[in-house]
Amino acid sequence: MKKSKLFLTLGFTLLLSLVLVACGGGSDSSSDSKSSSKDSGKPSGEQVLNLAESALIPSADSSKADDQVGLNVLNQTNEGLYALDKDGIPAIAGAAEEPKISDDKTVYTFKLREDAKWSNGDPVTANDYVFAWRRAVDPATTATYSYLFDAIKNGSEIVAGEKKPEELGVKAVDDYTLEVTLAKPTTYINSLFAFPTFFPLNEKYVTEKGDKYAQDSDSILYNGPFVLEDWTGTNKKWTYKKNDNYWDKKNVTLKQINVQVVQDSGTSLNLYNTGKIDRALLSAEYAAQNKDNKDYTVVNDSSTFYIKFNQKRDGKATPLANENIRRALALSIDKQAYVDTVLQNGSTPANNLVPPEFTFDPGNKEDYVKESGAHLEYNKKEAQKYWKKGLEELGVDKLELEFTSDDTENAKKSSEFLQNQWQTNLEGLSVSLKSVPFKVRLQNDQDQNYDMSMSGWGPDYQDPSTFLDLFKTDGSQNRMSYSNKDYDQILEDASVTYAADDQKRWDEMVGAEKILLDDDVAIQPLYHRANAYLQQSYIHNLQKNPFGPDYTYKNVYLTK
Repeated sequence: MKKSKLFLTLGFTLLLSLVLVACGGGSDSSSDSKSSSKDSGKPSGEQVLNLAESALIPSADSSKADDQVGLNVLNQTNEGLYALDKDGIPAIAGAAEEPKISDDKTVYTFKLREDAKWSNGDPVTANDYVFAWRRAVDPATTATYSYLFDAIKNGSEIVAGEKKPEELGVKAVDDYTLEVTLAKPTTYINSLFAFPTFFPLNEKYVTEKGDKYAQDSDSILYNGPFVLEDWTGTNKKWTYKKNDNYWDKKNVTLKQINVQVVQDSGTSLNLYNTGKIDRALLSAEYAAQNKDNKDYTVVNDSSTFYIKFNQKRDGKATPLANENIRRALALSIDKQAYVDTVLQNGSTPANNLVPPEFTFDPGNKEDYVKESGAHLEYNKKEAQKYWKKGLEELGVDKLELEFTSDDTENAKKSSEFLQNQWQTNLEGLSVSLKSVPFKVRLQNDQDQNYDMSMSGWGPDYQDPSTFLDLFKTDGSQNRMSYSNKDYDQILEDASVTYAADDQKRWDEMVGAEKILLDDDVAIQPLYHRANAYLQQSYIHNLQKNPFGPDYTYKNVYLTK
């Protein structure tokens, strides 16, 4: 990855509030654990769903949205060539049929469905994709997710300002035929085609609106299951209403979805208990209190949270540049105790960067995590051995390090747990805690003005590279001066040399995680995220996605 968005985890769950995470939510299954992907009776009662969201909508412009709330909005109101089905697999949506693919796997020709319409009645055409994609890669647009177009011919060169947007490998052969030329064979290209940045835009409408495009719900056209209403651009409430111009409206049961921003877990719980919302996200405290509630459910996520070890600060090497010091710090954390006592929301200890049940060997279908193996598991005795060795190499008998976190109560609890683990298990270590507002911590991360810090990542597409590419030398999300030429070469080989050989490419990426964690201890994976909710039993087919936008509401129905 050349650059990536910084996702604001604005919920009140114990996720070390306001950490750096990519867009993607995701889960180890594509459907909510409370709602079966199979039909559960017939729809009954008023088909109106009431939900709480954790933050305002920063942007509903598909070229610019880079936060989870904005991406979720786009996922309900618009769609691209593909959409994720109930099993989390990209399935044909805006395209009428599977594309014709050239023998070298670089040219995809799509036949678009002729019944797809914009919410103003205009047809959705091939030019709408061409316009949207060129707009996204144009440096003038400053699209955070422009790097995803590296997969498209000339995409990276256009983003770098070396070529013009018109040279992007996308062409409207006619109104309903779209030709896409890739830079190289890309195994996860269908995942990208389902991502909001690849959604179409009506050129005439966007051009007419100019700078006012997508500033409120009345300045957007929609081609998805719902249209957005009652959004002023800054308000805390909005509505999704069924889109009567949607090509597949017969399979959309919900009439309306009412959304309000709720940033406090206690308030959310109260709204749920009084019947004003149908689903409530629970903080650790309320999750523990409600585990026996019949409406309690845990939804797994494909996000991984980890501790960053900054090897260079203010231009000078830190003690964390010592591999044995990093290894000792990593091995001294009891991750099971952390998720059990601090998170209490179903999150699980992470012994890998790539989450479980996210990607699978193209040959034997084995989980990436199983083939990679467990890394950096808690081992107090080994931690102390490496700690002693690291101190000897540094020529000191004690160290003072700083752990930076946000200034929320939840983040402070997590920081205190980690501080206790390190200081209890490693003699001579003193860890000071620095709690700062999110904006300050964000700037500190960008400037590498920290020793240790929490970070997290959710996948943009379904492939191990969405995680592994973060730690390439000088990568935009590296920000800790980690560098290993062998690691870089493996990822380069996986991306280029073996681009057309799925198995060799896969084997290379399995080896990359072992270098990152076992050999170098560049980071310490801490937990794979889960969220605890109270959810009404009359909600069916609420689809949790394994990457990209968190949820899809198209197939939801109620049995009130």
